[in-house]
Amino acid sequence: MPKDAQGLEMTAASDEAAQGFDRVIDGFLRYRFDTGARLKAALSLDPQAPLLQAMAGYSAMLAYDRAMVPRAEAALARAEAVAANARERAHLEALRAWSGGRPEAALGVWEQIVAEHPRDILAFRLHHFTAFWMGAPERMLGLVERILPQWSADIPGWGSVLACRCFANEECGNYTVAEHAGRAAVALDAGDLWATHGVAHVLEMQGRRAEGIAWLDAGEPHWAGGNNLMHHLWWHRAMFHIERAEFDAVLNLYDRRFRDHGSPVTQAMPDLYIDVQNAASMLWRLERQGVPVGDRWTELADKAEARIGDTLSAFTQPHWMMALAATGREAAAHRLLQAVEEAGRGNTAHAAILREAALPACLAALAHRQGRFADAVAALRPALGGLHRLGGSHAQQDVLEQLFLDSAMRAGLQADARLLLERVAGRHPVPPEHRIGYAEAARAVAH
Repeated sequence: MPKDAQGLEMTAASDEAAQGFDRVIDGFLRYRFDTGARLKAALSLDPQAPLLQAMAGYSAMLAYDRAMVPRAEAALARAEAVAANARERAHLEALRAWSGGRPEAALGVWEQIVAEHPRDILAFRLHHFTAFWMGAPERMLGLVERILPQWSADIPGWGSVLACRCFANEECGNYTVAEHAGRAAVALDAGDLWATHGVAHVLEMQGRRAEGIAWLDAGEPHWAGGNNLMHHLWWHRAMFHIERAEFDAVLNLYDRRFRDHGSPVTQAMPDLYIDVQNAASMLWRLERQGVPVGDRWTELADKAEARIGDTLSAFTQPHWMMALAATGREAAAHRLLQAVEEAGRGNTAHAAILREAALPACLAALAHRQGRFADAVAALRPALGGLHRLGGSHAQQDVLEQLFLDSAMRAGLQADARLLLERVAGRHPVPPEHRIGYAEAARAVAH
């Protein structure tokens, strides 16, 4: 029976088809723009290989786009119609759960797969991705540390394991371990976007802004062929610049890098969730610093309005709301609120996240833009302890924390402002006084 690059048996028509699967996984792990083309080529070698069909379904779900769910379901049906081994059937179970709106169940299946097959890099990496977007970094960390003894540098995919170790440790506050793992992964592959990303997070959390800019500048020549994660890396560079009040550099990165409408990557997926999050959160931060952003909100609002009702990505909902509110689309904003509220009425874990975190964040984003600052505080205050469940990193969640702080200060609610500042100070190594989004409030509350 053919085996994959990690030595696991897979149902495939030939060794060539198994090698095609390996090329797909390599593209997935390394965030390559041509991963879809690799998958198409592999399927042409064996359209009945269960793991290739599972990967087609997983790829559809990775977009966090409701319109893609039927593709995932179709791939699942094709895979279920052919013989598969136990590990492959488990992957189909995970895909069935994820496409059925139960990502928390998929996490459990992937954990079981990895427990039995610690070198199943696909199950491991999908778990890492989904746990992150469900606000569960402790599950990311637990899994990567458990599999490490079963891995070594001579197994394909080792660099990706190190990259995931980097990011999981960073999100859990273990910065020394994180930086070491991330730099080791980049030493193996200078084009490892996820490892580059993880180290950038460490540098951001530790306030090493000059180092962060230099790190990303040195890495950029190796990013050719990457997918939208390149945009997120440029967003991280903009985050370093905004902390240094270099707003022209931020706007230049916005227009020419992470929101470049002429980029083939952007044109392929013009409303991808992570790109919308990058753009909306940066525009919001810039405006809070008094920087005019022109009409940049308009195209984001157009995309947000077209996606109302698509609640697969909980963290994207308040970012869509920021764009709708910024452009005065009150009717659309209320439709978004209604859609999130309706989706939150279910009894799944995802519905609870929408109900208890996404909806309050959306209400607060709208109220803040409309000048109803006390209402924004009231909406977001009960959710503060659970906002991490939306997914997103500490760096990404920061925009919602700033929204609460700004609302509290403008409403004259100093106790709430102090509450937020103390929460941030307890988690972020850089004191609020030394962060551009918090310094003014920290000084005011101290007096």
